[in-house]
Amino acid sequence: GDVQTGWHHLVEDVAIMLGRAFRQALGDARGIRRMGHAIVPLDDALALVAVDCSGRGHAAVETTLDGAMVESLPGDLIGHFLESFAIESKINLHAKVLAGVSPHHKAEALCKALARALRDALEPDPRAPGTIPSTKGTLSG
Repeated sequence: GDVQTGWHHLVEDVAIMLGRAFRQALGDARGIRRMGHAIVPLDDALALVAVDCSGRGHAAVETTLDGAMVESLPGDLIGHFLESFAIESKINLHAKVLAGVSPHHKAEALCKALARALRDALEPDPRAPGTIPSTKGTLSG
């Protein structure tokens, strides 16, 4: 693969690969809750993420990291990663940094909030075991 292309293509390619793997692993989403959310504090930062494993990729992302650096990574790529992951995994993703100063803490809080929101969305739904969580009977888009 292209290993000397810079941060942008590396971040984008990883997001695409992870999104496609997530979508494949999700299958028909039978028996899951489908939606989840998390508000995560990390030192000075506070991030909110809500997801819907809907089969329709969409992202609304406010990282407040444009123009900042997260270590050696341009901060705008955090938002680009989340957007690319959402489109490829076909999830509806809303992510927002609510507070914070440190770019590192903002990025980390977003990632942890995404993980917790996805965990909630993927949990088995005890009220609808084995069913596809949609009135349409499919989450394929």
